[in-house]
Amino acid sequence: MKVCIIGATGLVGRTMIKLLEERKIPVNQLIPAASERSAGKTITFRNNEIKVAGISEGLAAKPDLVLFSAGGKISKKFAPAFAQYGKVIDNSSAWRMDPEIKLIVPEVNAGVLNNNDRIIANPNCSTIQLVMVLAPLHKKYFINRIVISTYQSVSGSGATAINQMESERKNITPNMFYPHPIDLNCLPHCGNFTDTGYTTEEVKLIDETRKILNDQALNITATAVRIPVLGGHSESVNIEFSKNFELHDIINLLNNSAGIKVTDDPKNNIYPMPVNSANRDEVFVGRIRRDQSRKNCLNLWIVSDNIRKGAATNAVQIAEYMLSQSLI
Repeated sequence: MKVCIIGATGLVGRTMIKLLEERKIPVNQLIPAASERSAGKTITFRNNEIKVAGISEGLAAKPDLVLFSAGGKISKKFAPAFAQYGKVIDNSSAWRMDPEIKLIVPEVNAGVLNNNDRIIANPNCSTIQLVMVLAPLHKKYFINRIVISTYQSVSGSGATAINQMESERKNITPNMFYPHPIDLNCLPHCGNFTDTGYTTEEVKLIDETRKILNDQALNITATAVRIPVLGGHSESVNIEFSKNFELHDIINLLNNSAGIKVTDDPKNNIYPMPVNSANRDEVFVGRIRRDQSRKNCLNLWIVSDNIRKGAATNAVQIAEYMLSQSLI
């Protein structure tokens, strides 16, 4: 199988390459590709140094599988061309809300994929960890309303944002990615503000969750906050169900759901934290408790590595599923 990674030198692209190796994906030829300024660099795959190609060179190779992580404009421009030769899994926001393109979290809705799907969208990092937990709960108890507050790490904004925080910590004048300092601060500002007052990150959480769970009637509201943490996104989630529940049933259900790890022993100070999710592919959930102010309501705390399960791992898992079903 001939595999091309678009955006191979970025945070997510490098992690995708690492995962192809870790998870023993049957790659006969890897074609790392990136922008012209990165072309000519080298990456290591299976102990071999491979030169990074330009995107046009990657297209000329006619790969069987292409993983995109180079931004929406690049995906819009090149994904349809690559899809003439193979299957495309796109990590940008370019195709997520296209009604003709499927938005996939493998543990939740991989079964909707078929051989006609040429471009498959990878959801936003915050959405992936959220729907992993919501899906089994919605199936059993039917969710009426969700209130989400996110606490998102700077790695979700890319290398320039990481450099800003690290420079501030060293008292070096940074190249500013955010409109304000991020170290020793938190910004209720993820993405760009829309006319409604919500940010694009908040809108993604709402729209993508409805699409993945196949329920446009879900009432969802969100506030997304950037915090001075290097990696790992956290979410405080309040869920109102149609049906009553027992806490032990909720915990058992989540414990038996693929890809989820319940970490919930507050008496011993055990709960999900970004430092414990680093370089892990599970979605961690804890602080599981009733909302005592409303009937049939539950509070949860959800944490995951935003570069791995929130981006690269999910994309590679989509590829694994497609391979298992002979869709590639």
